[in-house]
Amino acid sequence: MQEDKKLMPLKKEFFTKPTIDLARSLLGCILVKETKDGITAGYIVETEAYMGPMDRAAHSYQNRRTKRTEIMYSEAGHVYIYQMHTHCLINVVSNEKDKPEAILIRALEPLIGIDLMNDRRGISDKRNLTNGPGKLTKALGISMEDYGRVFWDHPLFISQGLTPQSISQGKRIGIEKTGEAKDYPWRFWITGNRFVSRHQKES
Repeated sequence: MQEDKKLMPLKKEFFTKPTIDLARSLLGCILVKETKDGITAGYIVETEAYMGPMDRAAHSYQNRRTKRTEIMYSEAGHVYIYQMHTHCLINVVSNEKDKPEAILIRALEPLIGIDLMNDRRGISDKRNLTNGPGKLTKALGISMEDYGRVFWDHPLFISQGLTPQSISQGKRIGIEKTGEAKDYPWRFWITGNRFVSRHQKES
């Protein structure tokens, strides 16, 4: 994929879709991070939807409300970041205020600032730079300092990209201990894209 347009944040209204629709609409969009070291960006090629109080895999299951999850109760388009082990994972808050749903950005196709991404990750294999949620945040210089920002403004934003020709759908990854929630088909990816974190059959 190629992108020649100037990168500009999407409007706030883009994020007001229902969570499943937004998870699909984010595919092909461009995630951008501006830092003092430079600009890095990549196409979003894989997402996972987390459907709030009824979803045992969601941090807000049963309306759990903690310092970590508080931003999930804000309006759609806010940045929800949390740490897992030594990695940061970035999510798009979705649905209406006080309806705490979110979409995990699982993988990117590198687009801008690839040399800087290589330096941050300490590798030169383009395919493995951003093909996982912890990998992509490190490559783009996204940290807990970005918690609570909005995706429609600098320095961390989502820009219009390209429309995927085909979208695949299947089970989410890494949530085996969440009962029936592990089988919900709320993971979406651009069909055949080599930067997706893990390929599997559609559900």
